[in-house]
Amino acid sequence: MTSILTNNSAMAALQTLRSVNNNLSDTQSAVSSGLRVGKAADNAAYWSIATTMKSDNGALSAVSDALGMGAAKVDTAYTAVQSSIDVVSEIKAKLVAATEDGVDKGKINDEIKQLQQQLKSISASASFNGENWVSSSVGQTMSVVSSFIRTAGGVSVSTSGYSALADDLLFSDDQTGILDRPGSGTLITDSISEFSITSTDTKGAIDELITDAESALKSMTSLGSKLGSLQKGIDLQTDFVSKLSDSIDSGVGRLVDADMEEESSKLSALQTQQQLAVQSLSIANSSSQNILSLFR
Repeated sequence: MTSILTNNSAMAALQTLRSVNNNLSDTQSAVSSGLRVGKAADNAAYWSIATTMKSDNGALSAVSDALGMGAAKVDTAYTAVQSSIDVVSEIKAKLVAATEDGVDKGKINDEIKQLQQQLKSISASASFNGENWVSSSVGQTMSVVSSFIRTAGGVSVSTSGYSALADDLLFSDDQTGILDRPGSGTLITDSISEFSITSTDTKGAIDELITDAESALKSMTSLGSKLGSLQKGIDLQTDFVSKLSDSIDSGVGRLVDADMEEESSKLSALQTQQQLAVQSLSIANSSSQNILSLFR
């Protein structure tokens, strides 16, 4: 039976065309954005996971920046310690020279004073972004951000570093650092950075200064090793954070990225289906016009 009030064929063709157009719109969106899950309505679970992981990746990017800042601080401190070792080695050499008979100890003392000023200058200038890791207070925490951690209980940020002891500082506020604490000798008790020698100083007194210089070199070498280990740890952590960030990006991509080969094939197929659906609707609508021929 043919009815001019109800065209079932046209309604079926229209529903098909609407469905094709909706699918075509989704596919075109995936092709243009590169995402198969671009909003929560596409896949609520995947969208939620991807959004959280993208946020975490942003935090990891901040951690990477903080590691770079920390590496600069440690590099600055290490450079200061290494330079100070060279200067104290030179002071030690001057002291050895001062033990020889007939040398002008006054001139050697002038040279040592210049080297001592160099030590103070090195430590004072070893500051990065307002932090000085070699001239500070005993007990101060020397730390850098190392990682961002997400657990079932929440999120946290971990740090790497140490609490500075007297042997971790070249100069300290309470004058217990490697270079500003009193010497261990019984004849001359000034620090490495302050002592003086005179023409009347005995070989025994100068030997005690040489011993103090050797002790300072040993402590600075130990501090350099500690800073070197921290440098290595920061480098390893920086590499790990970079790889972790890449892994998160890859994992998020697997959840939400569109397969462009598949979407391209779907787009071509849906465009063909759209054309056929339009033609089908046109044919269904034309059937009503055929009824007019029955009344001619």
